[in-house]
Amino acid sequence: MKNSGKSSKTTAKKAGRPAGTGFITELDRYLFGQGTHYKIFEKLGAHPRTYGGKPGMYFAVWAPHAKSVGVVGDFNGWDPEASPMKPLEDSGIYEAFIPGLGTGELYKFAITTKDDKILFKADPYAFSAEFRPGTASITTDISGFSWSDEKWMEKRKQTEPEKAPMAIYEVHLGSWRKASRPEKEGYYTYKEAAHELADYVVKMGYTHVELMGIAEHPYDGSWGYQVTGYYAPTSRYGGPRDFMYFVNYLHKKGIGVILDWVPAHFPKDAHGLADFDGEPLYEYADPRKGEHPDWGTKVFDYGKNEVKNFLIANALYWVENFHVDGLRVDAVASMLYLDYGRSNGNWVPNQYGENKNLEAIEFFRHLNSVLTGHMTGAIMIAEESTAWPGVTKAPEEGGLGFTFKWNMGWMHDFLEYMKLDPYFRKFNHNKMTFGITYATSENYILTLSHDEVVHLKCSMINKMPGFPDDKFANLKAGYTFMMGHPGKKLLFMGQDFGQYHEWDEKTALDWYLAEEPQHRDLLKYYSDLLHIYQKYPALYRLDSDWNGFQWINANDGDRSIFSFIRRDETGKKNLLFVINFTPMARDDYRVGVPKSGTYTLILDNEHGLYKRGEHAFSKRSVKSECDGQPYSFAYPLPAYGTAVFRFN
Repeated sequence: MKNSGKSSKTTAKKAGRPAGTGFITELDRYLFGQGTHYKIFEKLGAHPRTYGGKPGMYFAVWAPHAKSVGVVGDFNGWDPEASPMKPLEDSGIYEAFIPGLGTGELYKFAITTKDDKILFKADPYAFSAEFRPGTASITTDISGFSWSDEKWMEKRKQTEPEKAPMAIYEVHLGSWRKASRPEKEGYYTYKEAAHELADYVVKMGYTHVELMGIAEHPYDGSWGYQVTGYYAPTSRYGGPRDFMYFVNYLHKKGIGVILDWVPAHFPKDAHGLADFDGEPLYEYADPRKGEHPDWGTKVFDYGKNEVKNFLIANALYWVENFHVDGLRVDAVASMLYLDYGRSNGNWVPNQYGENKNLEAIEFFRHLNSVLTGHMTGAIMIAEESTAWPGVTKAPEEGGLGFTFKWNMGWMHDFLEYMKLDPYFRKFNHNKMTFGITYATSENYILTLSHDEVVHLKCSMINKMPGFPDDKFANLKAGYTFMMGHPGKKLLFMGQDFGQYHEWDEKTALDWYLAEEPQHRDLLKYYSDLLHIYQKYPALYRLDSDWNGFQWINANDGDRSIFSFIRRDETGKKNLLFVINFTPMARDDYRVGVPKSGTYTLILDNEHGLYKRGEHAFSKRSVKSECDGQPYSFAYPLPAYGTAVFRFN
C-alpha cells in the first residue's frame, strides 16, 4: 500500500493555507497536543459534514506511528487503499472526507504499520459500535436529541452532593430483567429498561442508579470492564439516542444516573486500542508499566497528553452529551501504585524511587478539576481500595479531587462480621465499630456491590448464618446498621429482596422470589429503610462531620448490641438506632440517651416503618444514668431486633 499523503512537514510549508479540509484547525491540534482539548470527540472520529458543497462523512484518527491510514467499510468493499487518509502536519492525525456517505455505515481504520502490516481498528472515538460478535464502528449523528430534564439539571447544579441523600441501586442492565424474545438474547432495550427500572427505583426509595458496562465491550463476562468503545453506549441495548432517552426519562422521574467508568486499563482485542498503530500508543511502552499481569490488559499511558485528553474528554462526553450525573471510576488503586499486582523486579519505580504513579496522580487531579470546573454538578466516585490519603480532598489541598470514595474497608469488616455465627460476634465487635474511627477522613459511600456476590462469595442472603428465618433476620439487622452508619449507600440489584444464587450476568434476577413471603418482607423492610433515609436529614447531612454521629454504646460486645444517634445541623428530628445481632431477646433492655424527652419508635424488624396513625412504641426518658448518658428508657429488644427512634 502506498503512503496516502505527503509528509506533515511538506504540508506545513504551504504557508497561509489551512491544513487539509480545515475541519481540524491549528488550535485543535495544539490543544490536543497539550491534553486540553475537552471537546476532541467533536473533531476526531466520524462526523456528518459538508465539504466542497457536498454532504458526506468526515473521518479523523490519531495514529502517529502509522505509515499510512485508510477508511474501510461496506461502502468501499473494505479495501485499505480505496479511501486513503491524509496526515495533518506534525499532529499524528489523519483525516478523510467521503462525499455521499451517511449515518448507519459500518467502518474501521486500516492502519499500515512501519513494517507494512495492515491493522483493522475500530474507531476509538466512535459514537456507536456493531453488536457483538461484530467489531466495526458505525457512523452516527448524536446531535439533535430533544432533552426535557431541565428541572433536574438545574437542581443538580445547585445541589451539594456531600449533604444530599444518595442511595444507589447498582444495576447490570443485561441481567436485571430479560424479555421473552430471541432478538439480542432477550436484552431489554434502553427504553424498556428506563420505564420498568424507574418505576422500581421510585417505589423502593433509591435516589440513583449506577450502571455497569455501558461503554461498548466485546465480552459479556467482563461485565463492561474491558472497554473497546469508550464513546459508544453498548449496542446490546440500543443506540446512543436510546441511551439519551434512558437518562432523560430517569431524570424526569427524579432519579440520578451514574456510570461505571474504566480509565485504568483496556483489553488486547485486535480491533481495540492495544498497539493501535503498530506500536504502543494508548498504553505505556514498557510492559512493566503498560500491562496488568493479573488481568491480561493494557494500562493507559497517563504521561502522554493525547491519551489524557482522550480520557478526560470522554468523562465530559458522558456528563455533558448524555447528562450523566456522575462517574464511578473503577480500579483507582491499580492506577495509583506502580507495583499494583506486580512482583518485585517487575515494576518501574518513579523518579524518586517510590511506587506512586505520579502521572496517574496528576491525571486524576486534572480530570476532577475539569469535571468540577465545568459546574455541571456531576460527581466523581473513586473505587479506591487502599488507605491512599486525600482521595476526596481538593487538588489544591494535595488531594485527588474526587467527590466520594467507596468505603471498601467498611464493606470488608461488615461482611466478615455478618458472616459469623452470632456466638462468635462478641469476639469481633470491633469489626463493626472500627469504621467510625475514620468515617470523617473522606466523603464515603458504603457499598455492598456486585463484587461481593460473585465468584463463590455467595449472595448476600446466603452469607448470613443460621436457618432461613435467621438469615433474613440477620440481613434486616445488617441493612439497618448500614443505613444508620455515616456515608452514602449502595446496594447491588437482587440483594434487596434476598436473591439466593450468586449473580450471573447470563441470566435475569429471580424476580419471582420477590413475591415469596420472606423475600417480600425483606424487600418491604429495605424500602422502609430507604424512605426513612430520604425523609430524615440526620442520616445524610453530616456524613463527614463528627457532629453527625454519637455512639451511645459501642462496647456492648457481650450482647452484640449497638446503639448510636444520628443528627443534622438543626438538632431536631434526631434518630436513635438500637440493633441486636444475636437471636437472644433482651426484654429488660435499657438504652441511655443524652436528654430528657419523648422517644418514638418509627421502625423495627417485625413491623417495618410505622406510618401516621399506626400505634408505635413511645417512651419518655427518665433521669437514670445508663451507657454513660444522664437519661435512659427501657425497651424490650427482640431477637435480632432493630429499633429506630425519633426524638428532638
